[in-house]
Amino acid sequence: MRRLFDGEKKLEPTVADVEGCIKKATRFFWLDIQAPDEQDLALLRDTFHFHPLTIEDIEHQNQRPKLDNYDGYDFAVMLVAQPAGDDVTFREHHLYLAAQYVVTVHQDPEPAFEKLHDRVEEFQTSMLQRPGFIAYLVMDVLVDSTFGVLEGLDESVDRLQDDIIDEAGTEQLVRLQNLKHGVTEMRRVLGAQRDMFQRLVTHSIDRYDPETTAYYRDVYDHMLRQYESVDSLRDLMTGAMDVYLSMVSNRLNLTMKALTVIACLFLPLTFFTGFFGMNFGWLVSRISGFEAFAIGLAVMVASIVIQLWLFRRRGWL
Repeated sequence: MRRLFDGEKKLEPTVADVEGCIKKATRFFWLDIQAPDEQDLALLRDTFHFHPLTIEDIEHQNQRPKLDNYDGYDFAVMLVAQPAGDDVTFREHHLYLAAQYVVTVHQDPEPAFEKLHDRVEEFQTSMLQRPGFIAYLVMDVLVDSTFGVLEGLDESVDRLQDDIIDEAGTEQLVRLQNLKHGVTEMRRVLGAQRDMFQRLVTHSIDRYDPETTAYYRDVYDHMLRQYESVDSLRDLMTGAMDVYLSMVSNRLNLTMKALTVIACLFLPLTFFTGFFGMNFGWLVSRISGFEAFAIGLAVMVASIVIQLWLFRRRGWL
């Protein structure tokens, strides 16, 4: 599906429509291609004459964020994060940036573009004549959509820490590992994307006008904030793991404490039963009465009561 914005919105523009926009060197336009087919790839190859390596990247996907410079245009790859439970996946976008146009190519629907399409239609024609303005808008909405994912991850980490404090179990550990994987993957992608925008800002000084460079610096600032947020999330994940290990250790200590108390209570009982259970004739002949049995039972009960009193006084119970 194609959408062309050249002062007016055109759905499914023909090759002639695109060629007409290219010939109008005074007007900036944006061509958005979703789920490109062979005709779309032929349009990029034969009408725009884009480099075959960029077409190959679009066909194979699974690229890393990067910026390649070609004669008359730049080719950029951007990744947009989207939540997938406790994990994170990425939508891949390919952008052709030139002084006259921006061409965006993506496989999956981009929710951020739906509002941007309406926003572009509201702009005056003079806005579309400013080089790089729509390119800035496109890159800005793609970058800003990641803020929502970061906020969702932050809330998930906070809830997970609360759950760990309430009851640290295997389920919390699995969620913790999934979140850690998502945060690590986001840090890797955002780090590469930050470097890409830094290079774009430096490169745009020579290729585009100073006003466009100011726009790209604004997007670069957003990238820095996101990268710092991911670093903060990484620290929170490390803290959550420490909390989990502490809770598991505390629970183990409580279990061992309870077992130790039970073992201590049975120690004197074991001693009494073992000592007086010896079958020596002299011993057996003198503890045959009920009074001896009652005294022995009372001593064993007293030993338990005394131990419980000592344990509670020392704060062990």
